[in-house]
Amino acid sequence: MAAGLPETEIDVRALGKVAVLMGGDSAEREVSLMSGGGVLQALRARGVDAHAFDPSQSDLSELKSHGYTRCFIALHGRHGEDGTVQGALELLRIPYTGPGVMASSIAMDKIMTKRIWRFEGLSTPDWRLVSSAAETAQAFQELGAPMIVKPSREGSTMGLTKVTSPGQCEQAYLLASRYDPEVLCEEFIEGEETTCPVLGQGAQARALPVIRIVAPEGNYDYQNKYFTDVTQYHCPSGLPEDEEREIQRMVLQAFLTLQCRGWARADIMIRARDRKPFLLEINTSPGMTGHSLVPMSARATGMSYEELCLRILASASLDAEQGRQPAAARTGTP
Repeated sequence: MAAGLPETEIDVRALGKVAVLMGGDSAEREVSLMSGGGVLQALRARGVDAHAFDPSQSDLSELKSHGYTRCFIALHGRHGEDGTVQGALELLRIPYTGPGVMASSIAMDKIMTKRIWRFEGLSTPDWRLVSSAAETAQAFQELGAPMIVKPSREGSTMGLTKVTSPGQCEQAYLLASRYDPEVLCEEFIEGEETTCPVLGQGAQARALPVIRIVAPEGNYDYQNKYFTDVTQYHCPSGLPEDEEREIQRMVLQAFLTLQCRGWARADIMIRARDRKPFLLEINTSPGMTGHSLVPMSARATGMSYEELCLRILASASLDAEQGRQPAAARTGTP
Protein backbone atom coordinates (compact mmCIF):
# COMPACT_ATOMS: atom_id res chain seq x y z
CA MET A 1 0.00 0.00 0.00
CA ALA A 2 1.21 3.52 -0.77
CA ALA A 3 3.24 5.15 1.94
CA GLY A 4 1.15 7.64 3.92
CA LEU A 5 -2.18 6.31 2.61
CA PRO A 6 -4.55 4.79 5.17
CA GLU A 7 -4.92 1.03 5.14
CA THR A 8 -8.33 -0.17 4.04
CA GLU A 9 -10.05 -3.47 3.44
CA ILE A 10 -12.56 -3.40 0.61
CA ASP A 11 -15.65 -5.57 0.66
CA VAL A 12 -16.10 -6.35 -3.03
CA ARG A 13 -19.67 -7.53 -2.53
CA ALA A 14 -20.66 -4.17 -1.07
CA LEU A 15 -19.55 -2.43 -4.26
CA GLY A 16 -22.59 -3.83 -6.05
CA LYS A 17 -23.11 -3.71 -9.81
CA VAL A 18 -20.52 -1.38 -11.35
CA ALA A 19 -20.56 0.47 -14.66
CA VAL A 20 -17.18 1.38 -16.13
CA LEU A 21 -17.98 4.48 -18.19
CA MET A 22 -15.76 4.55 -21.27
CA GLY A 23 -15.69 5.80 -24.84
CA GLY A 24 -17.96 8.81 -24.95
CA ASP A 25 -17.99 11.39 -27.72
CA SER A 26 -14.94 13.55 -26.93
CA ALA A 27 -11.76 13.88 -28.97
CA GLU A 28 -10.18 11.44 -26.50
CA ARG A 29 -12.63 8.60 -27.16
CA GLU A 30 -9.91 6.21 -28.38
CA VAL A 31 -7.82 6.62 -25.24
CA SER A 32 -10.91 6.35 -23.04
CA LEU A 33 -11.76 2.98 -24.55
CA MET A 34 -8.24 1.77 -23.75
CA SER A 35 -8.44 3.11 -20.18
CA GLY A 36 -11.88 1.63 -19.61
CA GLY A 37 -10.89 -1.73 -21.01
CA GLY A 38 -7.97 -1.96 -18.60
CA VAL A 39 -10.07 -0.91 -15.62
CA LEU A 40 -12.85 -3.34 -16.51
CA GLN A 41 -10.45 -6.27 -16.75
CA ALA A 42 -8.78 -5.34 -13.45
CA LEU A 43 -12.04 -5.01 -11.53
CA ARG A 44 -13.39 -8.28 -12.86
CA ALA A 45 -10.14 -9.98 -11.86
CA ARG A 46 -10.83 -8.83 -8.29
CA GLY A 47 -14.35 -10.25 -8.34
CA VAL A 48 -16.24 -7.01 -8.97
CA ASP A 49 -19.53 -7.27 -10.91
CA ALA A 50 -18.30 -4.74 -13.48
CA HIS A 51 -19.65 -3.98 -16.95
CA ALA A 52 -18.69 -1.65 -19.80
CA PHE A 53 -21.00 1.31 -20.45
CA ASP A 54 -20.50 3.78 -23.32
CA PRO A 55 -22.55 6.98 -22.83
CA SER A 56 -22.35 7.70 -26.56
CA GLN A 57 -24.16 4.42 -27.26
CA SER A 58 -26.60 4.24 -24.33
CA ASP A 59 -28.53 6.86 -22.38
CA LEU A 60 -27.22 7.45 -18.86
CA SER A 61 -30.72 6.88 -17.48
CA GLU A 62 -30.22 3.20 -18.31
CA LEU A 63 -27.72 3.01 -15.46
CA LYS A 64 -30.58 3.29 -12.99
CA SER A 65 -32.97 0.98 -14.84
CA HIS A 66 -30.27 -1.69 -15.19
CA GLY A 67 -29.47 -1.67 -11.48
CA TYR A 68 -26.00 -0.11 -11.41
CA THR A 69 -25.00 1.03 -7.94
CA ARG A 70 -21.78 2.90 -8.72
CA CYS A 71 -19.68 4.08 -11.66
CA PHE A 72 -15.98 4.11 -12.42
CA ILE A 73 -15.49 7.09 -14.74
CA ALA A 74 -12.88 6.19 -17.37
CA LEU A 75 -14.07 8.91 -19.74
CA HIS A 76 -11.63 11.61 -20.82
CA GLY A 77 -12.25 15.12 -22.11
CA ARG A 78 -15.58 16.78 -22.75
CA HIS A 79 -18.75 15.15 -21.46
CA GLY A 80 -16.59 12.91 -19.31
CA GLU A 81 -14.47 14.85 -16.88
CA ASP A 82 -15.97 18.33 -17.23
CA GLY A 83 -18.74 17.99 -14.65
CA THR A 84 -21.53 17.06 -17.07
CA VAL A 85 -21.52 13.30 -16.48
CA GLN A 86 -20.87 13.96 -12.81
CA GLY A 87 -23.99 16.15 -12.64
CA ALA A 88 -26.10 13.49 -14.35
CA LEU A 89 -24.89 10.86 -11.88
CA GLU A 90 -25.71 13.20 -8.99
CA LEU A 91 -29.29 13.43 -10.26
CA LEU A 92 -29.43 9.65 -10.67
CA ARG A 93 -27.95 9.27 -7.16
CA ILE A 94 -25.31 6.84 -8.38
CA PRO A 95 -21.91 7.30 -6.67
CA TYR A 96 -18.99 7.83 -9.05
CA THR A 97 -15.21 7.99 -8.96
CA GLY A 98 -13.18 11.17 -9.02
CA PRO A 99 -13.98 14.77 -8.13
CA GLY A 100 -17.50 16.16 -8.02
CA VAL A 101 -19.36 18.49 -10.35
CA MET A 102 -17.73 21.80 -9.47
CA ALA A 103 -14.17 20.51 -9.16
CA SER A 104 -14.45 18.57 -12.41
CA SER A 105 -15.87 21.57 -14.26
CA ILE A 106 -13.22 23.98 -13.01
CA ALA A 107 -10.30 21.61 -13.53
CA MET A 108 -11.36 21.01 -17.14
CA ASP A 109 -11.14 24.76 -17.76
CA LYS A 110 -7.42 25.54 -17.71
CA ILE A 111 -7.98 29.29 -17.49
CA MET A 112 -10.32 29.09 -14.48
CA THR A 113 -7.93 26.64 -12.84
CA LYS A 114 -4.98 28.99 -13.32
CA ARG A 115 -6.95 31.95 -11.96
CA ILE A 116 -7.76 30.05 -8.76
CA TRP A 117 -4.23 28.73 -8.36
CA ARG A 118 -2.76 32.18 -8.90
CA PHE A 119 -5.16 33.65 -6.32
CA GLU A 120 -4.12 30.93 -3.85
CA GLY A 121 -0.44 31.76 -4.36
CA LEU A 122 0.43 28.65 -6.41
CA SER A 123 2.86 29.23 -9.25
CA THR A 124 1.58 28.66 -12.79
CA PRO A 125 2.96 30.01 -16.08
CA ASP A 126 1.73 33.43 -17.20
CA TRP A 127 -1.06 33.33 -19.79
CA ARG A 128 -3.46 35.21 -22.02
CA LEU A 129 -6.99 34.30 -23.11
CA VAL A 130 -7.36 35.06 -26.83
CA SER A 131 -10.24 35.01 -29.32
CA SER A 132 -8.48 35.71 -32.62
CA ALA A 133 -5.24 35.19 -34.52
CA ALA A 134 -4.42 38.88 -33.98
CA GLU A 135 -4.77 38.51 -30.21
CA THR A 136 -2.58 35.41 -30.39
CA ALA A 137 0.13 37.45 -32.13
CA GLN A 138 -0.21 40.13 -29.43
CA ALA A 139 0.13 37.49 -26.72
CA PHE A 140 3.29 36.24 -28.42
CA GLN A 141 4.76 39.72 -28.16
CA GLU A 142 3.90 39.90 -24.46
CA LEU A 143 4.78 36.35 -23.37
CA GLY A 144 7.81 35.85 -25.58
CA ALA A 145 9.12 32.83 -27.46
CA PRO A 146 8.45 30.01 -27.30
CA MET A 147 4.76 30.18 -26.39
CA ILE A 148 2.22 27.40 -25.97
CA VAL A 149 -1.16 27.79 -27.70
CA LYS A 150 -3.87 25.30 -26.75
CA PRO A 151 -7.62 24.94 -26.19
CA SER A 152 -8.70 25.97 -22.71
CA ARG A 153 -11.02 22.99 -22.22
CA GLU A 154 -9.38 19.98 -23.85
CA GLY A 155 -6.89 17.35 -22.76
CA SER A 156 -4.11 15.06 -23.96
CA THR A 157 -2.36 17.97 -25.75
CA MET A 158 -5.18 18.06 -28.32
CA GLY A 159 -4.89 21.17 -30.49
CA LEU A 160 -1.60 22.26 -28.89
CA THR A 161 1.15 24.16 -30.73
CA LYS A 162 4.54 25.34 -29.51
CA VAL A 163 4.95 28.72 -31.24
CA THR A 164 8.48 29.93 -31.87
CA SER A 165 7.87 32.71 -34.41
CA PRO A 166 5.12 35.29 -35.11
CA GLY A 167 4.29 33.59 -38.40
CA GLN A 168 3.00 30.52 -36.55
CA CYS A 169 0.42 32.39 -34.50
CA GLU A 170 -2.45 32.25 -36.97
CA GLN A 171 -2.23 28.51 -37.61
CA ALA A 172 -1.76 27.80 -33.92
CA TYR A 173 -4.90 29.78 -33.09
CA LEU A 174 -6.94 28.13 -35.84
CA LEU A 175 -5.91 24.66 -34.67
CA ALA A 176 -6.73 25.32 -31.01
CA SER A 177 -10.04 27.02 -31.83
CA ARG A 178 -11.19 23.89 -33.67
CA TYR A 179 -11.44 22.26 -30.25
CA ASP A 180 -12.62 25.21 -28.15
CA PRO A 181 -13.56 28.87 -28.82
CA GLU A 182 -11.58 29.76 -25.68
CA VAL A 183 -7.90 29.60 -26.61
CA LEU A 184 -5.11 29.79 -24.06
CA CYS A 185 -1.71 31.29 -24.83
CA GLU A 186 0.77 30.28 -22.15
CA GLU A 187 4.32 31.18 -21.25
CA PHE A 188 6.63 28.27 -22.07
CA ILE A 189 8.66 27.00 -19.12
CA GLU A 190 12.01 25.63 -20.22
CA GLY A 191 13.05 22.73 -18.02
CA GLU A 192 12.08 19.30 -16.78
CA GLU A 193 8.56 17.92 -17.17
CA THR A 194 7.03 16.01 -14.28
CA THR A 195 3.66 14.71 -13.17
CA CYS A 196 2.33 13.68 -9.77
CA PRO A 197 -0.91 11.85 -8.85
CA VAL A 198 -2.99 12.31 -5.72
CA LEU A 199 -5.21 9.66 -4.10
CA GLY A 200 -7.73 10.19 -1.32
CA GLN A 201 -9.90 12.92 0.04
CA GLY A 202 -9.53 15.85 2.42
CA ALA A 203 -7.05 15.35 5.22
CA GLN A 204 -6.40 11.78 4.05
CA ALA A 205 -5.40 12.78 0.50
CA ARG A 206 -1.77 11.97 -0.31
CA ALA A 207 0.52 12.70 -3.23
CA LEU A 208 2.13 9.65 -4.84
CA PRO A 209 5.72 9.55 -6.16
CA VAL A 210 6.66 12.11 -8.82
CA ILE A 211 7.34 10.89 -12.37
CA ARG A 212 9.92 12.69 -14.49
CA ILE A 213 9.11 12.61 -18.22
CA VAL A 214 11.74 12.71 -20.94
CA ALA A 215 10.09 12.91 -24.39
CA PRO A 216 11.95 12.94 -27.72
CA GLU A 217 13.03 16.54 -28.38
CA GLY A 218 10.80 17.55 -25.47
CA ASN A 219 7.71 16.77 -27.54
CA TYR A 220 5.31 15.03 -25.16
CA ASP A 221 2.38 15.09 -27.58
CA TYR A 222 -0.67 12.84 -28.05
CA GLN A 223 1.27 10.29 -30.09
CA ASN A 224 4.17 10.08 -27.67
CA LYS A 225 1.79 9.88 -24.70
CA TYR A 226 -0.20 6.89 -25.84
CA PHE A 227 1.11 5.17 -28.94
CA THR A 228 4.92 5.03 -28.88
CA ASP A 229 7.57 3.66 -26.54
CA VAL A 230 10.18 6.35 -27.13
CA THR A 231 9.21 8.57 -24.20
CA GLN A 232 11.15 7.78 -21.02
CA TYR A 233 9.46 7.80 -17.61
CA HIS A 234 11.56 7.94 -14.45
CA CYS A 235 9.90 6.80 -11.23
CA PRO A 236 11.64 7.20 -8.84
CA SER A 237 12.08 10.59 -10.49
CA GLY A 238 15.77 11.02 -9.72
CA LEU A 239 15.06 14.56 -8.53
CA PRO A 240 16.67 15.86 -5.33
CA GLU A 241 14.58 14.83 -2.34
CA ASP A 242 13.65 18.41 -1.44
CA GLU A 243 12.41 19.07 -5.00
CA GLU A 244 10.27 15.93 -4.98
CA ARG A 245 8.74 16.88 -1.63
CA GLU A 246 8.00 20.41 -2.81
CA ILE A 247 6.27 19.15 -5.96
CA GLN A 248 4.17 16.73 -3.89
CA ARG A 249 3.25 19.52 -1.46
CA MET A 250 2.33 21.83 -4.32
CA VAL A 251 0.25 19.22 -6.15
CA LEU A 252 -1.62 18.26 -2.99
CA GLN A 253 -2.42 21.92 -2.33
CA ALA A 254 -3.57 22.36 -5.94
CA PHE A 255 -5.81 19.29 -5.58
CA LEU A 256 -7.38 20.48 -2.32
CA THR A 257 -7.75 24.09 -3.49
CA LEU A 258 -10.07 22.92 -6.28
CA GLN A 259 -11.89 20.65 -3.79
CA CYS A 260 -10.94 17.54 -5.72
CA ARG A 261 -11.54 14.11 -4.22
CA GLY A 262 -10.80 10.49 -5.02
CA TRP A 263 -7.93 10.89 -7.44
CA ALA A 264 -6.32 13.24 -9.95
CA ARG A 265 -2.95 13.91 -11.55
CA ALA A 266 -1.21 17.27 -11.94
CA ASP A 267 1.46 18.24 -14.48
CA ILE A 268 4.38 20.39 -13.37
CA MET A 269 7.34 21.98 -15.16
CA ILE A 270 10.58 22.65 -13.25
CA ARG A 271 12.21 25.79 -14.66
CA ALA A 272 15.81 25.01 -15.51
CA ARG A 273 17.34 28.33 -14.56
CA ASP A 274 16.19 28.37 -10.93
CA ARG A 275 14.51 24.95 -10.36
CA LYS A 276 11.16 26.63 -9.59
CA PRO A 277 8.13 24.36 -10.18
CA PHE A 278 5.09 25.59 -12.14
CA LEU A 279 1.68 23.92 -12.23
CA LEU A 280 0.36 23.46 -15.76
CA GLU A 281 -2.98 21.70 -15.25
CA ILE A 282 -4.75 19.00 -13.28
CA ASN A 283 -6.46 15.96 -14.79
CA THR A 284 -9.46 14.69 -12.83
CA SER A 285 -9.99 11.52 -14.90
CA PRO A 286 -6.43 10.39 -15.65
CA GLY A 287 -5.59 7.76 -18.23
CA MET A 288 -5.41 4.13 -17.17
CA THR A 289 -3.81 2.67 -20.32
CA GLY A 290 -0.58 0.72 -20.63
CA HIS A 291 1.26 4.04 -21.07
CA SER A 292 -0.55 5.87 -18.26
CA LEU A 293 1.20 7.50 -15.35
CA VAL A 294 -1.01 7.07 -12.28
CA PRO A 295 -0.57 3.26 -12.36
CA MET A 296 3.18 3.77 -12.81
CA SER A 297 3.43 6.03 -9.77
CA ALA A 298 1.22 3.73 -7.68
CA ARG A 299 3.36 0.75 -8.67
CA ALA A 300 6.41 2.52 -7.21
CA THR A 301 4.69 2.33 -3.80
CA GLY A 302 3.91 -1.38 -4.17
CA MET A 303 0.33 -0.93 -5.35
CA SER A 304 -0.68 -3.07 -8.35
CA TYR A 305 -2.90 -1.87 -11.19
CA GLU A 306 -5.75 -4.05 -9.89
CA GLU A 307 -5.38 -2.70 -6.36
CA LEU A 308 -5.35 0.85 -7.67
CA CYS A 309 -8.56 0.34 -9.67
CA LEU A 310 -10.29 -1.26 -6.71
CA ARG A 311 -9.20 1.50 -4.34
CA ILE A 312 -10.43 4.22 -6.70
CA LEU A 313 -13.74 2.42 -7.18
CA ALA A 314 -14.25 2.06 -3.42
CA SER A 315 -13.85 5.85 -3.08
CA ALA A 316 -16.85 6.52 -5.36
CA SER A 317 -19.24 9.02 -3.81
CA LEU A 318 -21.66 11.85 -4.43
CA ASP A 319 -21.18 15.55 -3.67
CA ALA A 320 -23.87 15.36 -1.00
CA GLU A 321 -21.98 12.60 0.79
CA GLN A 322 -18.82 14.55 1.46
CA GLY A 323 -17.72 14.16 5.05
CA ARG A 324 -19.32 10.71 5.25
CA GLN A 325 -18.17 7.28 4.14
CA PRO A 326 -18.70 6.93 0.37
CA ALA A 327 -20.96 3.88 0.32
CA ALA A 328 -20.47 1.20 2.98
CA ALA A 329 -17.76 -0.46 0.93
CA ARG A 330 -14.99 0.02 3.45
CA THR A 331 -14.17 -1.75 6.68
CA GLY A 332 -11.17 -1.52 8.93
CA THR A 333 -9.22 1.67 9.64
CA PRO A 334 -10.96 4.76 8.12
